[in-house]
Amino acid sequence: MTARGLIVAAPHSGAGKTTVTLALVAALKRRGIAVGTAKAGPDYIDPAFHAAVSGRASVNLDSWAMQDALLDALAAQTADGADILVIEGVMGLFDGAADGAGTPGRRGATADLAAHFHAPVVLVVDVARQAQSAAALVRGFAMHDPAVRIAGVILNRVGSERHRALVAGAIAALDIPILGALPREATLALPERHLGLVAACEHPDLAVLIDRLAEMAERYFDLDGITACAAPLKVADASRKARALPPPGQRIALASDRAFTFVYPHVIDAWRNAGAEILPFSPLANEPPSESADSCWLPGGYPELHADALSGARRFGEGLRRFAETRPVHGECGGYMVLGESLEDSTGRRVAMTGLLGHATSFAKRKLHLGYRTARLLADDPLGVRGSLIRGHEFHYASLTCAGDDEPFAELADGEGRILERTGGRRGWVTGTFFHAIAPA
Repeated sequence: MTARGLIVAAPHSGAGKTTVTLALVAALKRRGIAVGTAKAGPDYIDPAFHAAVSGRASVNLDSWAMQDALLDALAAQTADGADILVIEGVMGLFDGAADGAGTPGRRGATADLAAHFHAPVVLVVDVARQAQSAAALVRGFAMHDPAVRIAGVILNRVGSERHRALVAGAIAALDIPILGALPREATLALPERHLGLVAACEHPDLAVLIDRLAEMAERYFDLDGITACAAPLKVADASRKARALPPPGQRIALASDRAFTFVYPHVIDAWRNAGAEILPFSPLANEPPSESADSCWLPGGYPELHADALSGARRFGEGLRRFAETRPVHGECGGYMVLGESLEDSTGRRVAMTGLLGHATSFAKRKLHLGYRTARLLADDPLGVRGSLIRGHEFHYASLTCAGDDEPFAELADGEGRILERTGGRRGWVTGTFFHAIAPA
């Protein structure tokens, strides 16, 4: 792999990593530089923005859920044909599963990727409520792990020129360059909803936003300095066999519209590489799965925002029920909600769903479920054979109001290995769970 790379990280969530990453990619693309992009950790939304800005597919790189061979294969894939690979971090640079859990270097932390790929880190520091103290924070991050190199700093939410000078003067003693300083009023707020940013496909003025991001980076970033920081990435021989999720069939009907948007690109690519054909259909357009398919996959997304349309899509519902009489149907998270008897929207109004499984869910009774999960499959199903271990995560606010009486889908353990519960449902050819699968354990 010839591409150089770097990681955009931060001391904590909300520091501005996504804005800085998108602005950097937009500005580099304006310069005619081919930019590959990736997102650390389990995230569906940021990679879609990366792809919209760069014009190239983005991937997830997750050190907790993915074996090294898969990390290397995905990094090589997204860097192929690129001049530079920009990886956006997750949470704080060193945040991940609890220390001591699992294999060293597999915490799901951005720092794991920095060490694994020998990738330099550009640290985004929110200085809105500090001045010279920012130098102590940067010093700590630079010294915390010898395997992680802080190559430069971008200051975010700078209050004034005097404020910038105070912070920059203190950091200068560390011999770590300041690669940008964003004034507080220059930071662009990206629209959000309960699971994060509004999806790129729903952004009303995405082209305008991309132009503004590029202009912001050109004005406030040292683009030459940032590109000079990028270093050749250490990637093992890509010919090593990377274990991936098997396709649930050779012709897979995939729900794909604004209600069903959460599909990991590496999962779909692995299915295609195994010879499977993907047949997209839109439940919101009242389309049923193709009769030529031999399995159906309902991914996560935002069914709670489209409950009435999904409930009233009779052709979709009838077609799905007919399909499920003879072939596998699997639902992840939002797809699992649609497979149930009913869904309560945010107002508490109950809307009928497909009834292929016996549970009911509610978005009115909101509770955040978030974290890494290992699933042990309790029967042969679309994710694999009985007893298989699959790594993934949960991220949802919906709650079960009725568990139903279906057989459970899997036994879950959390990111530290603690057994949680048996979860999801299985009835005939139909399976579903809130668990999002990423890769075999």
